[in-house]
Amino acid sequence: MGSRIVIIGAGGFGREVLDIVEALATSADLECAGYVDDGNVRGDLLERRGMRHLGVTDDVPRLGLPYVVGIGSGAVRGRIVARLDATGCTAITLIHPAATVGGDVRVAEGVIIAAGARVTTNVDLGRHVDLHVNCTVGHDTVIEEFASVYPGATVSGNVHIGRTATIGTGANVLPGIRIGAGSFVGAGAVVTKDVAPGVTVVGSPARPLST
Repeated sequence: MGSRIVIIGAGGFGREVLDIVEALATSADLECAGYVDDGNVRGDLLERRGMRHLGVTDDVPRLGLPYVVGIGSGAVRGRIVARLDATGCTAITLIHPAATVGGDVRVAEGVIIAAGARVTTNVDLGRHVDLHVNCTVGHDTVIEEFASVYPGATVSGNVHIGRTATIGTGANVLPGIRIGAGSFVGAGAVVTKDVAPGVTVVGSPARPLST
């Protein structure tokens, strides 16, 4: 029996994370024991993957297994990890074998890099950063903890992405841009200027969302 982990979050992204675990099963001697989730769980979808719902997040210390957080929202990931840090639980890092990670990339604990993601050189990935399928992160970039780069998004070189910020599906961040903490770049947006903390931007070129 291989090293067992638990996935926190049984929604769509959490179930995508299982694909990474299964892809690593042979090379990393890894297997998923099941899921914990604090909300409503589609048990039928877990059963189709041969998985069980093991309880809620507060059960992770009792389970005594390393964990990974398969939840899209960086803010939610941050709150969960803060609770588990206080209990001494250990997070695991997952990198799909079909991802490309350059030779000068620093990857912190809890990071998830999905299939098809491309990370080039001199890149810092903070704790519990999520890089979704087929996204690209260019050279000399810093992505702070709990930030997310969604499927198909392109982060150019020398970009700085703040804590819990999200780069939406298919968005493009041009070179040298700073994305503030807690900000959200909408799907398909083209970011040509710095984004202030906590701001949502959309469109091409990206502008703050009108309220």
